[in-house]
Amino acid sequence: MVEVMTEKQFKTILEMVDMILDGCKDLAEAKEKVKRLIDNQSGKKEE
Repeated sequence: MVEVMTEKQFKTILEMVDMILDGCKDLAEAKEKVKRLIDNQSGKKEE
């Protein structure tokens, strides 16, 4: 099954990324925050 992302979903994701990056002082901090979010989501799907 192929899932297609709508423009609204894509815009929402970009807005969330913008909020994450807004509070970061450097690239390393931004990467760590995104990695934690990905890890948290990966853990939820396995349950």
